[in-house]
Amino acid sequence: MADRKLFAGHAVRRLRRQAGLTQAAMSDVLAISASYLNLVERNQRPLSASLLVKLAESFDFDPRALAAGEPGGGESAIRRRLADPMFADLEIDRNEIEEWLAGAPGGAEAFARAYDRVGAGAAPGEASDPIAKVRREIERWRGHFADLDGAAEKLADELRLGAGDLYGAIAERLRIKHQLTIRILPVDVMPDLLRRLDLHARQLQLSETLDPASRTFAAAFQLAQIEARGEIEALAKGAGFADRAAERLYRRHLASYFAAAVMMPYARFLRACEATGYDLELLQRRFGVGFEQVAHRLQTLQRVGARGLPFFMVRVDRAGQASKRFSGASGSPLVEAEGRCPLWRVHHAFDRPGTLAVQLVELEDGARWFTMARTVAPQGRRYGAVPAEFAVGLGVAADFADGLAAARGVDLKGEATPIGLGCRACLRDRCPQRSAPPTGRAVLINERERGVSPFTFGGD
Repeated sequence: MADRKLFAGHAVRRLRRQAGLTQAAMSDVLAISASYLNLVERNQRPLSASLLVKLAESFDFDPRALAAGEPGGGESAIRRRLADPMFADLEIDRNEIEEWLAGAPGGAEAFARAYDRVGAGAAPGEASDPIAKVRREIERWRGHFADLDGAAEKLADELRLGAGDLYGAIAERLRIKHQLTIRILPVDVMPDLLRRLDLHARQLQLSETLDPASRTFAAAFQLAQIEARGEIEALAKGAGFADRAAERLYRRHLASYFAAAVMMPYARFLRACEATGYDLELLQRRFGVGFEQVAHRLQTLQRVGARGLPFFMVRVDRAGQASKRFSGASGSPLVEAEGRCPLWRVHHAFDRPGTLAVQLVELEDGARWFTMARTVAPQGRRYGAVPAEFAVGLGVAADFADGLAAARGVDLKGEATPIGLGCRACLRDRCPQRSAPPTGRAVLINERERGVSPFTFGGD
């Protein structure tokens, strides 16, 4: 993988058009010939290391965006789509896919969009699922909303000047500026609610079951709906959702984003991350937040000129179902995959609740990821109710994990656990954990032999 040439003409061309430059003008800035730039944009020349550095310096271009910006999500994502049984007879191999991406990136992207639009290979109804629509819009922004972050940071500074207690400062601002008081109510009064806005009584009512971090978040969320209304409205309008449910979900996400940014202001939070080696426990204590709140915030740190590490985040239940998936700037297929590998330790976190499980994993294409996982319990559980529990997984490309506090003692160049993207998308042929053969491959039966894997299947 390290020797693989980088063809990213699509990304360079997009960057040039965003800057409003002709090929001649951009080549002058980069000190290369216009003909060479033309070859790079047409994927007839690879992107050299020196040119990559010049792009980063001249256009504040983040090289990590290349993986996320590949047509159709890159080779592995195109391969997953082509694993659909409807393409099984075509026998398209990896070399053909590489040639397609290099020679016709626009065609590959068009295929990916068309395939995704009709919902082929997806769960029934996913193409019209409001949650999926909102997630696609969030990923389009790579999880970072600069205007919201700036407004939240300014507000956080104002609140900090007034008092050291953030919750108290927010409550006072709601009371003085917006004539809203916060009232904590017993669980028997709000048995099924955690937060309720009573405009008649001018009260923000919170359940007594919320811990301090969740109370602060709920108060900041209410402040976001009032004071960040303009920024949220502009983003919601720009998304252009035809689905009312999707628009409301998106607005809720944006208000939650603002609330988290008030609790963890960008510049201060990023400095703390870099100073502590992204120590998750220290960050929780320093900012008075929960593990899941820190995990959310980490995958949003993509401010121009002050970017954090490109984390991804997933939240799964014991059945492996994902209730949250954010790739941020990581471009990780572990987020996009519909299935998850049982060998990935995010599932093992349930065995040791509250303990951070770390793991170095390697995908079939050779990409290596350093991952961390821990269980979380949602707020508001009542005695006698079914206890809810999730595992939150965080990950970053192994190349970026060297300075992480959680990676101390881990040989990031050493042996990694080989995992796939769910059995139906995984082509590893000797996995004893396999529960199903890969989609589109013929199952081979030999009555005289039994291997470590319960399924044997054909090649390309």
